Amino acid sequence: MKIISVGEILWDVFETGEYLGGAPFNFAVNAQRLGHEVWFISAVGNDERGSKALAKMKEIGLATDFVRRVDHPTGTVTVKFNTGEPEYTIHRPAAYDFLEIEPGLAADWVYFGTLARPNIEGIEAKRFYDVNLRKDSWTPARVDALMSQADAIKLNEHELASLGLSLTDLDHEAFAVTRGARGCIVFAHGEFAEHPGFPVEVADPVGAGDAFAAAFLHGLDQGWPAGKIAEFANRMGAQAVSRAGAI
Repeated sequence: MKIISVGEILWDVFETGEYLGGAPFNFAVNAQRLGHEVWFISAVGNDERGSKALAKMKEIGLATDFVRRVDHPTGTVTVKFNTGEPEYTIHRPAAYDFLEIEPGLAADWVYFGTLARPNIEGIEAKRFYDVNLRKDSWTPARVDALMSQADAIKLNEHELASLGLSLTDLDHEAFAVTRGARGCIVFAHGEFAEHPGFPVEVADPVGAGDAFAAAFLHGLDQGWPAGKIAEFANRMGAQAVSRAGAI
């Protein structure tokens, strides 16, 4: 499967250090590790963080061909924890706000989120929208517009509630609703499935949803039944939270 992932690459800044992340980047890394061809489209600054981000991408084998260098700072997010849940302070404008998409791109799927604002209209592919709401970085109208473009979506139960939606409002080809330690609900190939998740010792919850998203799309591509997709995606998410850093 060929996937185009569009959006932010940034540094998650913790009190203990910095880790490369950003939901579309994390998703791209995990999708590539699952054996798919991934083109990641973003931008970094002409700064030390930008150079380190590109070097890290090359180290893990993710192509940098579609990552621009621009005269804006490489994205950063300050991450703090409130009762175990991450709280994000997003610093903008950032380089990824100035990414550019070459005309005529085609793939099996294009992945996008809410934080970056790329125009994906010219990409010929099915569309996977990972909602990923962040404080002060979305509006109901924008999310509604993005959801209406998507063939498949992923969001968590808190985002579902924030949007005033229920499962019956989701009429997409496929969708997944994550529920933290309580697992997930998946709809795929015309059937629903629930999975309770896997209990693990949490080292770092950042990036769990992105690993889940990559596994979810992988299962869709493989034609797996909804139950198998849910189990595999939960397993990937659990593995992500058991280690420090989003990737």
